[in-house]
Amino acid sequence: MVATRKAPCFDLPVNLTAELLAPDIADLIREGAYSEVRAALHGLPPADVADILASLDPAEAALGFRFMPRDAAAESFAYLSPEFQERLINELGAEGSVRVIEAMSADDRARLLDELPESVAERVVASLSPQTRATTQAILGYPPRTVGRLMTPDYLKIKPDWSVSQALDYVRKHGRDAETINVVYVVDDSGKLIDDLRLRQIFLADPAAKIEDLMNRNFVTLRADQPQEEAVQLMARYDRTALPVVDSRGNLIGIVTSDDVADVAQQEFTEDIQKVGGMAALEENFAQASVTSLVQKRAPWLMLLFVSELLTSNTLRYFDDEIQKVVVLSTFVPAIISSGGNSGSQSSTLVIRALATGEVAMKDWWKTIRREFVVAAVLGLIIGSLGFFRVSLWGLLGWWTETRTDAAGKTIVDSSVQDHYLRLAAAISTSLVGVVLWGSIMGALLPFALKKAKLDPAGSSTPFVATLVDVTGIIIYFTAAIVILRGTLL
Repeated sequence: MVATRKAPCFDLPVNLTAELLAPDIADLIREGAYSEVRAALHGLPPADVADILASLDPAEAALGFRFMPRDAAAESFAYLSPEFQERLINELGAEGSVRVIEAMSADDRARLLDELPESVAERVVASLSPQTRATTQAILGYPPRTVGRLMTPDYLKIKPDWSVSQALDYVRKHGRDAETINVVYVVDDSGKLIDDLRLRQIFLADPAAKIEDLMNRNFVTLRADQPQEEAVQLMARYDRTALPVVDSRGNLIGIVTSDDVADVAQQEFTEDIQKVGGMAALEENFAQASVTSLVQKRAPWLMLLFVSELLTSNTLRYFDDEIQKVVVLSTFVPAIISSGGNSGSQSSTLVIRALATGEVAMKDWWKTIRREFVVAAVLGLIIGSLGFFRVSLWGLLGWWTETRTDAAGKTIVDSSVQDHYLRLAAAISTSLVGVVLWGSIMGALLPFALKKAKLDPAGSSTPFVATLVDVTGIIIYFTAAIVILRGTLL
């Protein structure tokens, strides 16, 4: 009796599919059971197929791609990392790689070529068909990070004088090649966009009705030269699954879909988080980033912050006499400056995110600062009250009395702080109010200042704000202490 290999079970939760099936797929490829490979990968989400094949050696993954349907292979290929895509292209060879790349959507194809090394990209472009090459080069002709790099020319356009029945026939005939059929675009004879209609509107209308009878000419467009961030904002604002892209004359030249915009939103959010953390944004995924790249992105910021923190030491030395007179003042320095840094970081993070999402604009800076002043005043009073309570409690318990031995071995009892602990509590609480207030205002103001200077507001990162507030916080703290404790402890 001939032994047969039992096919693996594929009725698994999506999040477990790639991890559990990869070994079985690899075994099938090694055994040459390519029909079983094709059957195993059929029906799986493209993202899971990409995860499975990415866990294999490039040579084995290339075999899997060769025996997948053309469209399915192209969809899965788009989910792979640029590094693995490059290795697969080399394994597939000119014919195999072109087969997969030709089947990709125009925007995914352009993104792939943009991320490949120049020599590899040129080789791939030269192998494409003339029509595919022209479409791809048109997209690559737009500046990086513009809407033109995101758009696809695969959309459905109809004429206003068509009947609903004609429009539906057109959708049935050409819808398979479109990026999405949720929205159909109405253009005039010159190609100018005059409206966009949801397929639902057309499908539920009278078949004999004219398309122009369904139009309200109320639509939102993007320009190919607009920043990609604006596509993210418009897509969210108007709750669209796709937005048309027009040229300077209003002619429809492509569309941008929600999945591409979601990728941009994730990328922008990741970059902002990295900048807020006090480093330059990575140009690749963290998992693929080399040690050299990580050092280059992080070292300059760390060096800058270190040099900035040296100002804190210099400022402390300026108040050296006060610290020698009342040593206990130095014990509160970390708490004072961290309160200012933390409040500033909170404000900075909130304003950076609000600016990024469009919740606030440059014109709202004064309104934002005024509100932050009120919020910071309340927060300062809360933190200041905690500081006053802590110092006063130690005084009520008599814990501010210090006992030490001098050089002659004589025991000295120092009760100066204990005698004036309420003044010390007032100095600490006043400093906390001032530092929290100052930190919050600076944290909210810096992102606006950077945006005004046409810099990225995320550059006012949490460590940067904290370092800036540390220096000023020490000045506020010791100034308050000198004024309140003068004639008693100082």
